[in-house]
Amino acid sequence: MATTNMNTHSQAGATRILLADDHAILRAGLKLLLDAQPDLNVVGEAANGARALALAEDLRPDLILLDLSMPGLGGLEVLRTIKEVVPDSRVLVLTMHDDESYLRQALALGAAGYVLKKAVDSELLNAIRAVMRGEVYVHSAMMEKLLNLEANEPASSPVENGSNPWDTLSRREADVLRLVALGYTNAEIADRLALSVKTVETYRARGMEKLGLSTRAQLVRDALARGLLDEE
Repeated sequence: MATTNMNTHSQAGATRILLADDHAILRAGLKLLLDAQPDLNVVGEAANGARALALAEDLRPDLILLDLSMPGLGGLEVLRTIKEVVPDSRVLVLTMHDDESYLRQALALGAAGYVLKKAVDSELLNAIRAVMRGEVYVHSAMMEKLLNLEANEPASSPVENGSNPWDTLSRREADVLRLVALGYTNAEIADRLALSVKTVETYRARGMEKLGLSTRAQLVRDALARGLLDEE
């Protein structure tokens, strides 16, 4: 059963959230967790994909917490349509699927984050707030599945019908931007590549300029589209 909920006690400016998951017990637990936060407010619930789309269009929530496995319309198709119908609503995938192919597809379709259901409550809250700040949030276990920075790995992959701007990057610029796309901080990248944080910042800024990108979300989607985050 799908419901809507208007929490009149929520603070003005609280993030309005739609829950889309077919497990009623999970939704109830999530609602209790989220509504207990002064900056978060669950405004609707949906138990299937079709209802999720209807409520998304009707409520125009700030954030949609979306399961990938729901009866009827699948989560990825729901995600694709939501980004067409209500592009301003951010989508955070909450799923049991720890297969990196689901992650790649979700981000390519416009998801702003990907969290596994086994995540602790604090991580989910951190993910929601990160996404609402305009960041892309990926569960740490999924980042490890995606990460593969072999020394001899090509910095770019060919792109059909045109040149690949990643070809213009130096090896270090490509390494840094790939780690940025996987969610690592400048300090973490500096540690992994044995560089100073200032040098990482320089490579990052120079590489983003060469690619013509301005945000990390754009970088993630560009890298995914070019297969630069594949394990192989």
